[in-house]
Amino acid sequence: MGRDKALLPWPPVAESTPAANTFLGATIDLLQPFTDLVIVVAGKNAPAIGPVAYAHGAFLTVNRNPELGQFSSLQVGVQEVLNHGRDATFIALIDRPPVLPGTIQQLRESFFYADTDVWAVVPEFKRGSETAHGHPILAGREMIQVFLQAPATANARDIEHQFQRHIKYIAIDDPRLGMNVDTPEQYARLASTEMISSEKRF
Repeated sequence: MGRDKALLPWPPVAESTPAANTFLGATIDLLQPFTDLVIVVAGKNAPAIGPVAYAHGAFLTVNRNPELGQFSSLQVGVQEVLNHGRDATFIALIDRPPVLPGTIQQLRESFFYADTDVWAVVPEFKRGSETAHGHPILAGREMIQVFLQAPATANARDIEHQFQRHIKYIAIDDPRLGMNVDTPEQYARLASTEMISSEKRF
């Protein structure tokens, strides 16, 4: 991308127009009504994203070894969840647009009413003719412990598949579930699509 994706403007705005929010800020705002607290895991970008996290009322913790990969940041985050006395957490990515509020509500309700052998709830959606899994996921203490016991170089998806019998997948109609932004061109297309959608709503 050439810049920190967490700080990309959201909703998208025309070039040179001040941004109302960012991927990071919008994700924090999305989660606040459904959670007791929001914890942002930073790496070397802590000086850049820290002010945004604090401005939106989130806690900030730093992964001292970000070179170990994304999963190591997940481990830092879920350990902080336990340190704050909580035993369930949404795990969201901040390098993409936030999902719709209804998605968070559905995940929360599904987890609340799930059987005791359900350790996590994961959204699934259609990508063409295939079914894909997205973020955020909602993980309980059992799943948190599984994540913490894995090596820092592990892959969350592989662990999820290993414990699939304890995962509840729920179909959610949310076009943002499959959004991923890795290049300026992808962000430009996303911005164009989102601004057109916004114009149609008005």
